[in-house]
Amino acid sequence: MQFVLFLSQYIVPFLIFTIVVSGILERVQVYETFIKGAKDGFYTVLKIMPTLVGLMVAVGVLRASGFLEFLSGILGQWTEKIGFPGELVPLSVVKMFSSSAATGLLTDIYKEFGTDSYIGRIASISMACTETIFYTMSVYFMTAKVKKTRYTLAGAMIATAAGLAASVWLAGKM
Repeated sequence: MQFVLFLSQYIVPFLIFTIVVSGILERVQVYETFIKGAKDGFYTVLKIMPTLVGLMVAVGVLRASGFLEFLSGILGQWTEKIGFPGELVPLSVVKMFSSSAATGLLTDIYKEFGTDSYIGRIASISMACTETIFYTMSVYFMTAKVKKTRYTLAGAMIATAAGLAASVWLAGKM
């Protein structure tokens, strides 16, 4: 365990040091290249800002309107039959759109059920093994100017379902 703690504490500084040293050895203007990358990143953020704002507003509206609780009531009775707690339906839905909004819901779940409860464990694991599907698709496909996403959404939904199933299974094993 001590090795893992040591590694987690020094891995980022080691990577930065390695990148800088290898850049110097290959005679790359490290600082100028860093500034150019930061500038490109800033322009990317400006390009995706409307998408980010739209997603955040949509999630805020869903949460404030009570739709998530309504959805939880309807879908929860079905998900309970397959072993997935209905209380986690809003978290699972919101996570597909916004990780930060899902983190807010996760905090509410912790307050209501506790972090070490069965529901708290499932929520924690599911947050770690699912992706913000619609955010990721909109940002990356818009940035790369991809028009035809083919099977990306279906694959992402299947992967999310697998992650949710794994979270229920893993939480039950603890």
